[in-house]
This record gives sequence, C-alpha cells and structure tokens, in this order.
Amino acid sequence: MAARPRIKDVAEYAGVSPKTVSNVINNFEHVSERTRTAVQEAIDALGYRVNIAGRQLRQGRTGVITLAVPELDVAYFAELAKHVMAEAGRQGRTVLIHQTGAVREGELAALHGFDAQFCDGVLLSPLSLLPRDLATRDRRMPVVLLGERSPGAGTDHVGIDNVRAAREATEHLLARGRRRIAVVGGAVLGRQGTDRLRTDGYREAVEAAGLPFSTDLVVPVDAYHWRDGARATARLLEREPAADALLCLNDHLALGALRALHEHGRSVPGDFDVVGFDDIEASRFSVPTLTTVAPDKQEIARAAVSLLLRRIDEPDADAPRDHVAGHRLVIRESTGG
Repeated sequence: MAARPRIKDVAEYAGVSPKTVSNVINNFEHVSERTRTAVQEAIDALGYRVNIAGRQLRQGRTGVITLAVPELDVAYFAELAKHVMAEAGRQGRTVLIHQTGAVREGELAALHGFDAQFCDGVLLSPLSLLPRDLATRDRRMPVVLLGERSPGAGTDHVGIDNVRAAREATEHLLARGRRRIAVVGGAVLGRQGTDRLRTDGYREAVEAAGLPFSTDLVVPVDAYHWRDGARATARLLEREPAADALLCLNDHLALGALRALHEHGRSVPGDFDVVGFDDIEASRFSVPTLTTVAPDKQEIARAAVSLLLRRIDEPDADAPRDHVAGHRLVIRESTGG
C-alpha cells in the first residue's frame, strides 16, 4: 500500500515550502493566486487529504459535538439529527447523539458536559430546564440551544418563530370557516416553552378574528406521541362536541388525532380540519395527508452547527446570537388541500 502523501510531498511537488502549503490549506490571505493554484494542483495530483483528527488533537479538541434531544422516537428529532450529522460531517466533525428523556436531570447532564472528555460542544433541545440552570451552567462547555430558549439565558439559540407559525396555522383554519378550534398539546400557564408560545399564537389569531379565547379548547397532554393525540382528541369530543378543528402542536399528536376522529365517526376534512407541526415524513403518507407547519430543519441544523463551531473556536467572540429559522405552512388533504 502506498504511503499517504504528506504536506512535505505536496510542497516538493509544487516547488514551495511546507509552510506555504499549510497557508493554502488554511486559506490564509497572503498567498499569491499563482502559488495557491500550484499548491492546489499538487494536492489534487497526489490525492492529499487534510488530517483533521491530527489538527484537532493539536488544538486540544476531539472533533466531536454532542446533539442532545428529548426522544429519538419522536420523528422530528430523528429527522433533525440527520440534518445535524450531515452538516457536521461537511465541517469535518462527528456527532454524538444523547437522549435526555425530556427530564431535567438528563438535560442538566448534557448542559454541563457529561461527556466533556469526548466532545467540544453541545447542541441541546431542552424541555425541562429551568432559567437558573442556564444561568449557572459551566461556560467552558460551548452550548447552542435548539427550539426552546429561556429568557435571559445568555446562550446561542436556534429556532423558529413559534408564535407566528401557530398564528398562521390558526388563520388558515379560520379562513376555512372553522370557529371552534381546539389546541391539542396546548398550555395556557407556565413558562414560555414551545407549547405556551404556540398557544399564544393561536390565541392571537382567534381574538383577531373577533372570537373569544376559551381555555376549554386548550387540551394539554402528558407527552407528544401518537397515543397522546388520540386520547386527548377522544376527551375533547366528549366534552366539546361542537369543536370543528384541531391545531395539534406536533405531527405525532395530529396523526393520533386523525385515528381518534375516524374511530368516532368524524370525517376529515368534512367534520373536522386538522393541522400539525413539524412536517415529519409520516405526515405525507397518512390518510388524509396532513396539513402541517414545516420548520426549515436544514437551516436549523446549518445555523446550529455554525454557531457552535464559532463558539468553540472563539468562546468570548461576541454576545450570544438568536437565529430565527424559516417555516412554512404545507397545506394538504386534512384541511381540504
């Protein structure tokens, strides 16, 4: 087997010094275009590849970042993990997946670098952290929050505008003539988590349409799985028979709701309209197909990895950033699309 080409070999081929080759590889500015071209031709001819692992070890880094999510059996997080791994791979990093179980202890473990000896930073999607947890965290471990962000956290954050997204989804239901719209998975009280923010967006749309906001139409759930959506919808049908639409705060709840409506003899989109959140793959294959809010998962992954790598390279470079990723409402059969 031929020996792997080294920087020294590239330098000899191009007729320059090893230092010049290093400058080209690291994209330093003060290299002439002629020299840069000669070095790149040598790299291509010899099949030279940068030893990323060696570079990271010399910098005291592992080249590994952690993605900490509540549950991998919630499809949104599995799909997001796919995008994060792809983006990290393009940046020469490996991703370690950690499941927090959506409990504070698991999230604290990730926040404080439970595997600090293995990773350089953490992407964390929190559900149970308290504001003080973020305020007192170990700042030596770079962290970017995904989805939820506690006020005053002082931490880089990437997410969508949940209030706006829920308002747009509710406006779509109102435009279709629906007037008794329930929120499956909603929350009226408590901290500004995703459930509360989306409920706030729903409330804004309902009140802007001149309709009263009723807590009777806000249906909390214990978890965000298919069965929870089915159970919540069955309870709603018993106590609010006049309800005519559901805004479900994730697609798992919405798919469970579709099943419960079918079992209770309610047609969709005849008797009920149903909207979900997340645009998971299953939403395109349900019967009927599901109208849903689609976060730009690829943008979320790209921005999150970029912010984390920036914070790893320059921990105190500037103030924490809040990146708002895009979203769109995908209209399908469950609302007459």
